Amino acid sequence: MNREMIMVLDFGGQYNQLIARRVRECNVYCEVYPYTVSLARIREINPKGIIFTGGPNSVYDEASPHYEKEIFELGIPILGICYGSQVMAYTLGGEVKSAPVSEYGHTETELDKSSALFQQIEDNSTVVWMSHTDYIARVPEGFRITAHTAHCPVAAMECPQRGLYATQFHPEVMHTKEGQKMLQSFVYKVCGCRGDWQMGAFVEETIAQIRQRVGQGRVLCALSGGVDSSVAAVLLSRAVGKQLTCVFVDHGLLRKNEGDEVEAVFGPQGDYELNFIRVNAQQRYYNKLKGVTDPEEKRKIIGEEFIRIFEEEAKKIGAVDFLVQGTIYPDVIESGLGKSAVIKSHHNVGGLPGVVDFKEIIEPLRMLFKDEVRKAGLELGIPQNLVYRQPFPGPGLGVRIVGEVTEEKVRMVQDADYIYREELSKAGLDRDLGQYFAGLTNMRSVGVMGDFRTYDYAVALRAVNTSDFMTAECAQIPYEVLFKVTSRIINEVKGVNRVMFDLTSKPPGTIEWE
Repeated sequence: MNREMIMVLDFGGQYNQLIARRVRECNVYCEVYPYTVSLARIREINPKGIIFTGGPNSVYDEASPHYEKEIFELGIPILGICYGSQVMAYTLGGEVKSAPVSEYGHTETELDKSSALFQQIEDNSTVVWMSHTDYIARVPEGFRITAHTAHCPVAAMECPQRGLYATQFHPEVMHTKEGQKMLQSFVYKVCGCRGDWQMGAFVEETIAQIRQRVGQGRVLCALSGGVDSSVAAVLLSRAVGKQLTCVFVDHGLLRKNEGDEVEAVFGPQGDYELNFIRVNAQQRYYNKLKGVTDPEEKRKIIGEEFIRIFEEEAKKIGAVDFLVQGTIYPDVIESGLGKSAVIKSHHNVGGLPGVVDFKEIIEPLRMLFKDEVRKAGLELGIPQNLVYRQPFPGPGLGVRIVGEVTEEKVRMVQDADYIYREELSKAGLDRDLGQYFAGLTNMRSVGVMGDFRTYDYAVALRAVNTSDFMTAECAQIPYEVLFKVTSRIINEVKGVNRVMFDLTSKPPGTIEWE
């Protein structure tokens, strides 16, 4: 696809995905690359602009991530953020030091509104999100300071003649009040982007590409019934029709009644003309996961079994050339990008086995964020109740049960989760939440029920607000709802005697537990 693009160079920052997401909100396509990408590759891609991410290192440490000075001579506009701003300053001859006063959190910042980055901002001061222990003590030759705080003399700097801009703060996070306007100014005013990233065009281009790639080949789609795989299935159906067979693997780690619900939508009696096969593999997964407690190992076992089952089904069908998965961009990045840290291996990315018995794997949504997948679904005419279905991880309840997965634990978390979702729906809260679920901890504690001592498991409830699933804040559920959910779980779910509520945001936590 020939489209304008902004490149994000990742120096190990926790917000790398979020930067890309915010740029795409400006209708400009954006991808994340590791800081180790070569200059030759950058020239080949020829982005309209480059953004350096933050990172946890000190730029004056020789072991820290750096980039060769020649990147600043390419004539491509560059925006450095936090550590990225320090990389720019240090590489071009400025001075970076340990800050006398570290800044973290909401910070009042004075702006020079003559800067192209800040011309859309109404006031001369605004609140930004700071997170740094080092600071730029002296800007490079040719740069001017365009923002400062009480403790940070260079909160922003620029050299417009060379298209170089930098902010010590994070414009990509929602805590920076006018941050989106700043990023929009960079991609439109500085980089000269037109904004040609439109979901309708993506859907049509992807369908055309799939038809050309598949030809007369046969395709097998891994259909879980979740948003991602459902959109992938309908996209492939639109592209290749009856050449597609959808295999739904019920691994016994789904939500309560979900296997039957998926079959009702996509099976023979459903609304879509799909070749649909349901494989009941519950016991097979329970046997494979017996005694396994490490979350990464669980993910890899679940991922490999998916592939092996699809291979088996493909042989029953006959010659199948392609396997389709609903992998999305956060899966790819969180599973490790270049030398970036692996947050967690997604079963359909880092969890794939080394040898897969298919000609190719097709991942049509691989470069989309979750909300973009939903937009694609609407473009394809998928009903809103399916498009906005609660997200569910590919490994299912395997990553919502801490420790060993057993059939009995699955029953407990299924029942608890069903009660939780039912009560949130009754209270009219379900549509306002980004994601919510019940998980089973590996903790057992003493309790009293009636006149008897119990020693049972604790369930933890999770509910977050998020628009992009890159960051999330704990949702505020009314106490009366939580009390009702707690009472029902303890009284109705055998093996559970304690209920807790998870208040952790993302970051530092992830939305899922494992």
